[in-house]
Amino acid sequence: MLSDIRNDYEIIEGVKFMSPSPGWGHVNVTANLVTIINGYARINKLGVAIADNFDVHFPDGSLFRPDFIFVSAEKAKSLFENENATLHGVPDMVAEIFSRSTMKRDIGIKKDVYERNGVREYWIIDPWSEYIQVYLLNDGKYKLDNVYQNYSDDELSELTDEERAEVELEVPVAVLDGFKVKIRNIFGWYFES
Repeated sequence: MLSDIRNDYEIIEGVKFMSPSPGWGHVNVTANLVTIINGYARINKLGVAIADNFDVHFPDGSLFRPDFIFVSAEKAKSLFENENATLHGVPDMVAEIFSRSTMKRDIGIKKDVYERNGVREYWIIDPWSEYIQVYLLNDGKYKLDNVYQNYSDDELSELTDEERAEVELEVPVAVLDGFKVKIRNIFGWYFES
């Protein structure tokens, strides 16, 4: 069994990968997700959201440090092994935020491992282009639910009325029964109400 001492690596299908320190865009998105989703989940007693540098030991032997994790209240007590707080099992939701050194793994092998282990909702977030790909588990396979793009006010003003009507300004969180997060609040420095 792996030690509960925190390490700066992940194990994916038996191969050790170093986990580099994240940049500002990555840190900002992670903090925003935790603040918004954890706040809603805790107020409503639905579960807990956790940020970077938290070990998740999956049933297939993979050891990951997802950028964002959500664990439902009914799963939380059974998944957290002890007060040293590593998670042994499968979170309900995971998000990975691109960094230049990890993006291939985020859209490739990590997505496959999350799918294989039964993570119900997986977000892949690009902090530079400000888009979010949302995958939902359906019959054991991920299906792309939608791709959400952050638009500035200037970009929105350049769209036709028909195009603007198609733009989604919020991302539903399926594991929280469709609770919605404003896209601008995921990427922004400050929250809009």
